[in-house]
Amino acid sequence: MNASALVFFLLCAVVLLVVPRRWAPVPLLVGCCYMTMGQGIEIGAFSLPIYRMLLFVGLIRMLLKGEKIEGFGNTTDKLVFFLMGWIFLASFFHDGELGSGPVYALGVIFNFALVYFLIRAWCRDVPEVVGVIVIIAFMLAPIAVEMVMERVTKTNLFAVFGGVPHEVMFREGKYRAQGPFRHSILAGTVGAVCIPLFIGIWHKNRMASIIGLVSGFCIAIASASSGPLMSMIVSICAVIMWRYRHLTNQARWTALVLYFAFQIYTGQPGYYLLSRIDLTGSSTGWHRARLIESAFQFIDEWWLFGTDVTRHWMPTGVSFSPYHADITNYYLAFGVVAGLPAMLVVIAILVICFRWIGRTTRLLEDAEKQEAFVVWCLGAGLFAHAATSISVSYFDQSLVFFWMNVAIISSMHAALKTRDPELTNEEQTLERDGAAA
Repeated sequence: MNASALVFFLLCAVVLLVVPRRWAPVPLLVGCCYMTMGQGIEIGAFSLPIYRMLLFVGLIRMLLKGEKIEGFGNTTDKLVFFLMGWIFLASFFHDGELGSGPVYALGVIFNFALVYFLIRAWCRDVPEVVGVIVIIAFMLAPIAVEMVMERVTKTNLFAVFGGVPHEVMFREGKYRAQGPFRHSILAGTVGAVCIPLFIGIWHKNRMASIIGLVSGFCIAIASASSGPLMSMIVSICAVIMWRYRHLTNQARWTALVLYFAFQIYTGQPGYYLLSRIDLTGSSTGWHRARLIESAFQFIDEWWLFGTDVTRHWMPTGVSFSPYHADITNYYLAFGVVAGLPAMLVVIAILVICFRWIGRTTRLLEDAEKQEAFVVWCLGAGLFAHAATSISVSYFDQSLVFFWMNVAIISSMHAALKTRDPELTNEEQTLERDGAAA
């Protein structure tokens, strides 16, 4: 860690320890957005980039201040605990010399679990969530400016911290900006999935909403990647569904019918629709579709505890490991680490969050329509994450935005259900459904 990164970390850590609870997510997000994975420390076999160090400081803060999680023990909390336990158990069936094993599993758990539980403790109601979104809007503005400059100057200013290349990636005739993130797709995804959140605060803080929307669009476009552009389109479509939310069930069935219609028409599995999407002329959609097909062809190798070797799944591998293909799918990434149970638990968490979004907006829309719209837009953001995860695996600080969205929805449901017995009944129904499954 160089001197400037050390000063940056210490400032963020001090602020994280002293600010009021509602502002605690801010220094964590600043650490994610303004520092690369190239800065951190190594403790034995453990790698601690700055965002992980800030997560640890957040845990210390939570323990020192006695900050509790409101409504702790709801369905998503239990599923996250199960996911943690299963990943750790599965790690003992992996070979640490091949880059997996208990140490690697602890890193995976550290990443998602701390983000989830810290945000659960810090964001408890709609006003607090709106405050954090406002900060994110202003915080992404410098990232957007820098990424646009990358496209113009062909130089990444964040390269001074290491972890990202100095020269901007050039592919298929386009420069692909990435800012502080490990890949241009991940950078663009962060901008795209935040767009619904900025739309959600339109009636709460117009200036922050506009700044956030412009920043999100610029980040997604500067990445010059099909994935973020599709994420942006998906997220906006999900927001538009607010006007037609009474048709949500029909929309789901229509999407399912179209999926199978594509499969019948083309003679290919429906997920090969990914290979037909190319918004920039440089898409690798076929790779993503073929990866899904290969994963299920070799499901006997990984279904229970995951696998250490996926190189034979695809014709190409990755530069950082001779044992793996490029797992460009967040769900399958959990499957590789801990098998089908882990992948299904992640999907179950998303399904439950979507059910909560629908239930909560229906209960709020008559009396508190603006709050209901904020909740719906959080669901739209999560929907963008869920769709993006089919073609993107979060492997850097961008995963904070994924699990933050899940945690905020869980926290708001826990807070709102104390105001309405119908939400409590819904929680009991989810518990029964989970036990039956």
